[in-house]
Amino acid sequence: MSLNESGKRDGFTSKFGIIAAAAGSAIGLGNIWRFPYVVGESGGGAFLLIYLSFVILLGIPVMLSEFVIGRKAKRNTFGAFKEIAPGTWWPVIGVMGIIAAFVILAFYSTIAGWTLHYVYTSIINGFQGQNTAELTLMFEKFQTSSFLPVFWQLIFIILTAVIILSGVKKGIEKYSKILMPFLLLLLIALSVRSITLPGSFDGLVFLFKPDFSKIDSTVILGALGQAFFSLSIGMGALITYSSYFPSRTNLANTAFEVSIADVIIAILAGIAIFPAMFSLGMQPEQGGAGLIFMVLPNVFMQIPGGYIVSIAFFILLAIAALTSSISIMEVVVAFLVEEFNILRRNATIITAVAAAFVGLFCTLSWGTFENITIGGRNIFDTLDFTASNVLLPLGGLLIVIFVGWYMKYAEVEDEMSNQGALRLKIFGIFRFLVRFIAPVAIAIIFLNAIGII
Repeated sequence: MSLNESGKRDGFTSKFGIIAAAAGSAIGLGNIWRFPYVVGESGGGAFLLIYLSFVILLGIPVMLSEFVIGRKAKRNTFGAFKEIAPGTWWPVIGVMGIIAAFVILAFYSTIAGWTLHYVYTSIINGFQGQNTAELTLMFEKFQTSSFLPVFWQLIFIILTAVIILSGVKKGIEKYSKILMPFLLLLLIALSVRSITLPGSFDGLVFLFKPDFSKIDSTVILGALGQAFFSLSIGMGALITYSSYFPSRTNLANTAFEVSIADVIIAILAGIAIFPAMFSLGMQPEQGGAGLIFMVLPNVFMQIPGGYIVSIAFFILLAIAALTSSISIMEVVVAFLVEEFNILRRNATIITAVAAAFVGLFCTLSWGTFENITIGGRNIFDTLDFTASNVLLPLGGLLIVIFVGWYMKYAEVEDEMSNQGALRLKIFGIFRFLVRFIAPVAIAIIFLNAIGII
């Protein structure tokens, strides 16, 4: 078991700590760069409405399902299914979640390492005087290097491991309560700076004005996938975290609050990015790494106070990456501690070293190992595709089937109502969504992700 100094199973101690940790798990790099860009290119406000609908119909029910499993069992993601469904094949879901978490930790640490390098580059004013073409060259030179990306990846994994080593209360909860408010304050400050620039209103129009002409099946599938992937569901992170929830925690309220926090952060990121770009007459033509590491540094250097803004932005990215990686590493560490009776310190070291080793191949996918491909994908893209398009959707699908069809009605109701202490006005709706709507929606996500539809 994950024991604290008193010999009891470690756990969260406050509602704010629970929300900060769970929101930190959900809020990651995708919220800061991918979500705003997708919203802008997919109909602005129209996409937002569709996305919010899917968060309510899919994201919250699946998150709540993970909460029910985790807190009821008080075990890691594998042990939870073994506890609730002994002697069955259901613990396979936990195995899938642990594999997914480990794989994600390996390749996620690559991009997270990039953010640390760009924090350093911002501090030394390395973007000054560089245009977008020069910044692109700078990024590509860094990305294909055989030393710097690996160095920063290792630093990031060490930072994650240090927090995990301290346990749930003194590590995850303590640092989440510091990092998440700091992330929010940075984002608000960046948003205020962005919208006060001349001509920034066009950026807000780009982000929020509904353009229903852009809505088609691809956009709808994109909103459905975003609602699923952005909330850190399907890999057991929230099962693991909820196993540390006190029995008094209102699971339904927590799922709603975490989901809303995730959406707000993503929208704020768009407000921080696009008004500044439009203020300079620039329109985003690239998503992902192109936007963040090649375009935005040029934007920052052209606005008043850009030196401070660039430092704040990349610190923001690094914090978002760190709060997510903490929850991902905890999935594996909790499994090793509880199923193999390994000391938390040793389990953390084993996980960190193994993730760093596999992550090394991901980080060097554009350099030393660029010629190693699987099905036309480099090592990084292969692991990303396997986790994101196969393991996570299948894990999420099996989780809602487990809660909706395997667990007894009274069993789920008791857990959600804190053994009758809470009134559950939405339980019937939740039950319907988990049994009928969520499985179909996740199946569509899975089939779309692997290219069948």
